[in-house]
Amino acid sequence: MSARASDAGSPRAKVDPATTALRPMREDDLPTIQAIEDRAYPFPWTIGIFRDCLRADYPAWVLHRDGAIVGYFLMSLGAGEAHVLNVCVAPEHQGCGHGRRLLRSILQLARARGAQRVFLEVRPSNTGAIKLYFDEGFNEIGRRPRYYPAKDSREDALVMAIELLPPE
Repeated sequence: MSARASDAGSPRAKVDPATTALRPMREDDLPTIQAIEDRAYPFPWTIGIFRDCLRADYPAWVLHRDGAIVGYFLMSLGAGEAHVLNVCVAPEHQGCGHGRRLLRSILQLARARGAQRVFLEVRPSNTGAIKLYFDEGFNEIGRRPRYYPAKDSREDALVMAIELLPPE
């Protein structure tokens, strides 16, 4: 599994964070999440993968605006580490700062649950996500060859990580 951030695109007006809110993902959100996933990625997760993550009790949250889901994230936690599995913003809501809000929420939740570092994988072709990760303090620590499916072959994954400071 991998983190796939989709929040790059044409500049759009920033959304007031007061008009959006985070809440835990629920199973009845999955059809909407699957529809977003299908629009956002050429190789989307299946609804079964999302369902398995919820059943495994992975932290999974949605960002909603006026009751409509605009983005989501899932991660795993264990042994003082967090692994971002998926972070996505609906294509029609990208470029508004939602991806940054989701990423910051991931880091806050990971820190609160005792993680000392956070890892993720990202496609080298996803330059918007890579910029966001670098901007938020992640560093590239490696590469996984042929990790992602691609149109005619496979694409590597950049492995990125951030060390978390203890809460102040």
